[in-house]
Amino acid sequence: MRVFLTGATGFIGAAIVRELQTAGHQVLGLARSDAAAKSLIAAGAHVQRGDLEALESLRGGAAMSDGVIHTAFIHDFSKFKANCETDRHAIEALGSALAGSDRPLIVTSGTGLLTPGRLAIEENVPASSSIPRVASEEAAASVAARGVRVSVVRLPPSVHGAGDHGFVPALIDIARRKGVSAFVNEGANRWPAVHRLDAAHLYRRVLEKGSAGARYHGVAEEGVTMRAIAEVIGAGLGVPVRSLTEDEAGAHFDWMAHFVALDNPSSSGLTREALGWSPKELGLLLDMKEGGYFSTTPMARIAT
Repeated sequence: MRVFLTGATGFIGAAIVRELQTAGHQVLGLARSDAAAKSLIAAGAHVQRGDLEALESLRGGAAMSDGVIHTAFIHDFSKFKANCETDRHAIEALGSALAGSDRPLIVTSGTGLLTPGRLAIEENVPASSSIPRVASEEAAASVAARGVRVSVVRLPPSVHGAGDHGFVPALIDIARRKGVSAFVNEGANRWPAVHRLDAAHLYRRVLEKGSAGARYHGVAEEGVTMRAIAEVIGAGLGVPVRSLTEDEAGAHFDWMAHFVALDNPSSSGLTREALGWSPKELGLLLDMKEGGYFSTTPMARIAT
């Protein structure tokens, strides 16, 4: 298949490029810069210039492909709601080029949209329509109603592995700067997690075997406690580990306070059964210990 991939040079997207190529697929990657284009060419992929706001480019890339995997998202939390709406428009543009063709469109969402505190499964719907990130799943439903063969992959808060610049490195950076690795209250709240290579393998399986209208969970570990994450960070940096109250957490974690308190246990049982997906890479805590998370200065926020 010729697959149009948005986010093709990103942390997850780059792994998907290799996964698809290894399976014999051709990749057309979206590139918003000369550097991104050169990276894709070096990886053996073809290039479609544009970004998530270049809707004609998105339509063009989808139109010339046998399937689309959409992983790109603008991770700028200062404009989060606006970026979620940008994603909605991007999905609608991709879908408009695929309507009635039976060519698959895979949309990326997150398990964090689901009701906190209880085990989330694939059949669950978002906890509230007021959550900005719900826009992606709403857009998926909208294009499905117009005859697009769309499915959704929900990723957990931590997608980890070499090159991670997401939430865990942000926590490490906070602990390094403040001299303490912290968690909220008892730290019993849970983050599901998946290694980027396992996530990439799931996207390929959904592309090849996924069902129209299905939701899949890219979850390898149902829930790693925030206390356990904080303890690994404390050991890795040689700083103390302590509990914070919810009031203290806001000042300590700043924009990450909401995510640090998130309790989002999530299952991938239905996904594994439907697709034969079986994660094989390191778990989050072991990857943090052995994967170089403490060898370089992490980024203080998620890269855009």
